[in-house]
Amino acid sequence: MIWPLYFVALTSLLTGTVSAQDYDLIIRGGRVIDGTGQIGTIADVGVRAGRIAAIGKIAGTARTEIAAGGQIVAPGFIDVHTHSEDIDELPIAENFLRMGVTTIISGNCGGSKINVGDFFSQITQTGVAVNVATLVGHNTVRLKVMGGSFARPPTTGELAQMGELVAQGMRDGAVGLSTGLIYLPGTFSKTAEIVELAKIAAAHGGIYASHMRYENSRILEALDELTTVAREAKIHAEVSHIKLSGPNAWGRAEEIIGYLDRARAAGLVITHDQYAYTASSTRLSSLIDAAFLEGGAARFRTRLADPATKKRMFAEMRDSIAKGRRGDYTYAVIASCKADPRLNGKTVPQAAQILRGASTLDDQIETILEIEARGGAQGVFHGMNETDLKKFLAHPFTMIASDAGPRKFGDAVPHPRGYGNNARVLGHYARDLQVISLEEAVRKMTALPAQTFKLKNRGELRAGFVADIVIFDPAAVADPATFDDPHHYAVGFRDVIVNGQPVIRAGQLTAVRPGRVVRLNDQ
Repeated sequence: MIWPLYFVALTSLLTGTVSAQDYDLIIRGGRVIDGTGQIGTIADVGVRAGRIAAIGKIAGTARTEIAAGGQIVAPGFIDVHTHSEDIDELPIAENFLRMGVTTIISGNCGGSKINVGDFFSQITQTGVAVNVATLVGHNTVRLKVMGGSFARPPTTGELAQMGELVAQGMRDGAVGLSTGLIYLPGTFSKTAEIVELAKIAAAHGGIYASHMRYENSRILEALDELTTVAREAKIHAEVSHIKLSGPNAWGRAEEIIGYLDRARAAGLVITHDQYAYTASSTRLSSLIDAAFLEGGAARFRTRLADPATKKRMFAEMRDSIAKGRRGDYTYAVIASCKADPRLNGKTVPQAAQILRGASTLDDQIETILEIEARGGAQGVFHGMNETDLKKFLAHPFTMIASDAGPRKFGDAVPHPRGYGNNARVLGHYARDLQVISLEEAVRKMTALPAQTFKLKNRGELRAGFVADIVIFDPAAVADPATFDDPHHYAVGFRDVIVNGQPVIRAGQLTAVRPGRVVRLNDQ
């Protein structure tokens, strides 16, 4: 078995005196944390033609020089789990830049643009400030081929069409296949279907990233499916936003880590990513059984109008609350409801009080169903345990990922992870709580993601690598965004450089958009 580079010792930082020469940019005197996990050292970093040209004591000159004394100089962060299919609408992606992210991977949880080539062309034409890679989304492919009739296995012909769409996406440069197995239509897929499509991604050198079927008390069933796909498709598997959701699942982090470590010891290549919060965020419709949502919004409204079907919806939702030991839907907060913005930032019981004048469990269920019938909403769900979070974070194969997209500043009440995730890891968990070291935190955001997703020549400060660089103050880095007041950019990030060009300089956004498309195994 040939393991990825992060399973072996990584090369040390280039040191020594560099002869005088001209550079486009020199960063002087910062503490260089190179992304490999090694202890940082004081050094200069020279950049030429978008690449790192030298690290050490640089005697040459440059058109631009940045004094970085007292600062950390690190590779630009790579966010491996984003939902950025609309990046052309918010091409600056300032919320990412302000927390040091220079590369994002889109197409997660089974949802991507159907045509990767067109997606990349649009990004290039628009011009973006961050680098963009993407996965091919299984849900997107399945919906394209099977339309609204997907509560069934695909026919042989349909599976072949799905396979060709995955293959085309991989040929266009996607980094792998993603699934979102709690979402329509992927929730109706069987493991064998996923294996066949994952084999195609594997043949092109891609990864399999999965929002698994269960993240609650049934998580071992979901991990069994993930490892089956990894084994049968011979593919690197990524557990998206690893977590234990709901009180009846809490306290099992060591058990889950043990399961994954045993799978790795048996020869499977498995990694995981995580956001640094004890709340998740997805559609409010995730509270409704997928069988009632199958077929689209019109069919859902038809079912809702049928008393017998609605009675079954109520029974299923009451049963889910009871099994999850949650009591009611207080843990669920409405982040964005376009049909009724009054509800933004309100818990489901609070929304029920507004809409129905009462907040009993039945009123809460009625509220959820009504919101879905009116177009749905995005939600934030407080359902994880801090102790479990820390144990997953400390594991060497856990990467840092926001599970967010470009944010329109001031719009709705989104999860704060889209503004503060990387800063929260560096400041709260590494500096303040010392769950991991600063060097390890940087590795989880840089070299480990680059090697996992085969983003060549990125993720480390090394001569010849792409000059994606972040400069931050380790004492000041912080995440002021909160659940109640999320629209605050991370602080402490002074300079952010993408492909050799400063996009944030001395804390100020510049006018350049040097981001570019990143394809699998690009040089």
